[in-house]
Amino acid sequence: MTMINIRSSEFAIIKRIVFEKIGITLNDNRKEMIRNRLFTRIRHYKVDSFSDYIKIVQLSELEMAEFLNRISTNETYFFREQVHFDFLYNLAKESKYLRVWSAASSIGAEAYSIAMTLDHTLKKWDVVGSDINTHVLGIAKLGLYQLPMLNKIPQMYKEKYCLLGRNKYENKILVDRKLLINTTFLENNLMKENTMLGKFDVIFIRNVLIYFSDETKIKVIQNIINNLNDGGYLITGLTDVFNAKKFKSLRYMNNAIYQKVL
Repeated sequence: MTMINIRSSEFAIIKRIVFEKIGITLNDNRKEMIRNRLFTRIRHYKVDSFSDYIKIVQLSELEMAEFLNRISTNETYFFREQVHFDFLYNLAKESKYLRVWSAASSIGAEAYSIAMTLDHTLKKWDVVGSDINTHVLGIAKLGLYQLPMLNKIPQMYKEKYCLLGRNKYENKILVDRKLLINTTFLENNLMKENTMLGKFDVIFIRNVLIYFSDETKIKVIQNIINNLNDGGYLITGLTDVFNAKKFKSLRYMNNAIYQKVL
């Protein structure tokens, strides 16, 4: 099957579905990327156009999940933006217990980076990693990664928490299973209220706000703040931008770190 182009009218429908379901705003310059990500599904169903595929997405919950999985896959790696883990490490040294949420945790690198930092310092801690993408959650729960992912992990954590694979797992690393005792991964939509998750001392929501419109950012941040303990910390990506003045309960500290104040 030759590559099929997405017509403007088809891309408009895709953008609308994605925004309504998960709040992500797709710019026109991402049209080629979306075509490439969805083309294998076109081949899978042996249809002749994106219009035909969109009909399948709208009629099938399973295909809708697969569709959103392919749209929402983003780059991630261990200890991304080290300054935030330095902050978390210092906070952990001053605490007896911390509960941390890695919102939009993707394949789990951020959640495990948080878990390593906390376990190295605290006896009691809990981490929740969540994502809308069920495929990346499966990878996160497995905790098995390609060897190059090891590069960003500090040496003391490599030695303590990373197991090098052998035989069929050569050139792969497995995150130590003991971290999973206190690390939970679950499916979650940031566009919805998350009352069932409970309260957290620290919430990471990094490098995902860029995909939301200004209006959606406000909704997502407000949902997240509701899960943050008073005095707790919200950490966004260093390049994430949102109108913090909309939230009177947030006080900016530094390095994209905010504290929830009364």
